[in-house]
Amino acid sequence: MFTIIPAKPFNQAKTRLASILSTQQRMVLSRRLLRRTIELAQHVSEVVVISRDSDVRRVAKEAGAWALVEGGDELNTALRQASQWVAGRHSGPILILPADLPLLTLADLTELIELSQPSPSMVIAPCHRTNGTNALLINPPDLIDFQFGPDSFARHLRAAQQKGVEAVIYRSPTMAFDLDLPEDFKALQNLPI
Repeated sequence: MFTIIPAKPFNQAKTRLASILSTQQRMVLSRRLLRRTIELAQHVSEVVVISRDSDVRRVAKEAGAWALVEGGDELNTALRQASQWVAGRHSGPILILPADLPLLTLADLTELIELSQPSPSMVIAPCHRTNGTNALLINPPDLIDFQFGPDSFARHLRAAQQKGVEAVIYRSPTMAFDLDLPEDFKALQNLPI
């Protein structure tokens, strides 16, 4: 199995936190989250990071992940590019995982994988706002077109349904918590972790 982690340039990541964190603080945070996500995912799969930023790719390589040069600047296009690269090396499932899940655990990843079924299958984890997708495990890798963006959770479910696949929904408070908005950052500061 491969995990694909898309990553924006560190200086362009987490811009919705600009009202409470400086550019430098957001860069440090993004770098730390990426390293942590890579390390967790390496326990269950090989890891591929796709980014248009050389610093992001350097961090990925230092952490032992594959690093792909992103050909554009649109998330779904980047994921198609990375999944095609993976398909050239492996025919099993892929897991799409963002790097901004500060509470993600190895148990989350293990349970998500255990829920996957023989091909064709899809396991999806919604974000805590239930409109976004915080993890997407698909087998085969080209099962659906990626639907990341506004309302991606519902759009991914519809895409699976159109392929005749009943998606398994994985609900976990640790996987659902993504760090997008100032209130997320403040909530994270108040957690006993």
